[in-house]
Amino acid sequence: MTRFSSFKPKKVLFIATRQIGDVLVTTPLISKARELWPDAEFHFLGYKGKLDMLKGNPDIAQVIETSDRPSFREYFSLFNRLFQRYDLAFVTQPSDRAYLYGLVAAFRRVGVLGGHPQGKDTQDQAKRDKTQKQNAWKKWISIHTVGVDYFSQHVITEKLRLLEVFFKNPEALFSKPISVTPPVGEALTPVITNELTQPYAVIHPGPLTAYKRWPLAHWQHLITWLVQRGFQVVLSASPAKQDLALNQDILSLLDESVQKQALDSAGRLSLPQAGSLLRGAALYVGVDTSITHLAAACNIPTIALFGATPPTNFGPWPNGFIGKQPYQLRARSQTVGNVTILQGPGACVPCRQAGCLDRADSHSECLDLLEPNQVIQAIEQALNQQ
Repeated sequence: MTRFSSFKPKKVLFIATRQIGDVLVTTPLISKARELWPDAEFHFLGYKGKLDMLKGNPDIAQVIETSDRPSFREYFSLFNRLFQRYDLAFVTQPSDRAYLYGLVAAFRRVGVLGGHPQGKDTQDQAKRDKTQKQNAWKKWISIHTVGVDYFSQHVITEKLRLLEVFFKNPEALFSKPISVTPPVGEALTPVITNELTQPYAVIHPGPLTAYKRWPLAHWQHLITWLVQRGFQVVLSASPAKQDLALNQDILSLLDESVQKQALDSAGRLSLPQAGSLLRGAALYVGVDTSITHLAAACNIPTIALFGATPPTNFGPWPNGFIGKQPYQLRARSQTVGNVTILQGPGACVPCRQAGCLDRADSHSECLDLLEPNQVIQAIEQALNQQ
C-alpha cells in the first residue's frame, strides 16, 4: 500500500448518502481527520432530511444536501457545485452514486467497498463475482479502499480505516479513545419540559423495518415495571406513520395509572432536541436504530435490543472505547462502557437476514423470545453502576 502520510489536503468532502444513523457513525472519522489535518476545510454531502446528526458539529464548515432520487436538473446543479472543488473525498458508503459524487468532486478518493450481506464465506460464486465486478471500478478510481465485513468489523472501525493510508503507523488510529459526536442540543418545547416532573426513562420502540421490532406485550411489561420503579417513561419515535402508530398501540395496552406516567414525544422533537431529552434521561431502552446510537453518544445508560444485526458490525459505540471491536458476535448480554447489548436465544443469532422470513415485514423469533425480565435485569445492573 502506498502511504500518503505527508499529504495535507486543504478541502475535504465526506459523503454519506444513506440514513441518519449512517451520518452519525461518520463523526469519529471526521474527528480523527481533524486531528490529522487541523487546518483543512471539511464539507459533508448527504441526503436532505438526514443530516441533523451534524447540527453544531465543530469540524464541518458546510453541509451539502441532495435528494435521494435527484432529477437530471438536480444532478447537473450538484455536479457543477462539486466539480473538482476538493483535494480529497471520503466515500463512506459503497453505493455507485456515492462513488460517482466522489469522482466528480475530488482529485483523490478513499472509500468503502461493498460485500455480501451474509459475509465473505458465502458459497454463491455468482454473487461473489457480481460484488467483485461492482467493486473493480471503485478500486481503480481510489487511492485506498476498505472492504465491508458485516460480521467481524465494526462500522466505526470501517470508517476510521479509510484514514490508514495517511498514517505511517495505521494502528495509531485505534490507540486513543474513540467517540461519536452527537448533535448540539436544542431546548425542549415548554409543553414537554412541563410534563417532565420526575426522573425519566426514554423508550424507542420503532425501527426502520418490522423485523427489528420487539413485541408489543414486552413493551407493555417493561413500561409498567419502569413506572412502578418510580420513573416517568418518554416514548420516542420518528415522524413516520408506522412509528407514531406503534407508540399509540403500546400506550393503548397500558393501565390507566401507567398511562398517566407515560409521555408520547413522537413527532414532536427535532434530532437536536432528542439529544437534549436523552442527556437528561436516567436511562434509555431501544431497538436497533439510529436513536439508540444517539443515546449511547449522549453518554447515558443505553440498553440496545438486537436481533438479526451483528453487534460486532453495528452495535452502538461506547464512547471513549480504545480499540477496533467493543463487542462479541453472540452473547445474551454484554456491557461495554455505558452500552448493554441484549440478544435473544438461538444458534442462528445473528443471521443478518431480514428476520426469519428474510423480508422487511418479517418477525424475528430471537426478538420475540427476548424476555422483558432480561431487559429489566440489565436496567437494574446499569442503574446500580451509576
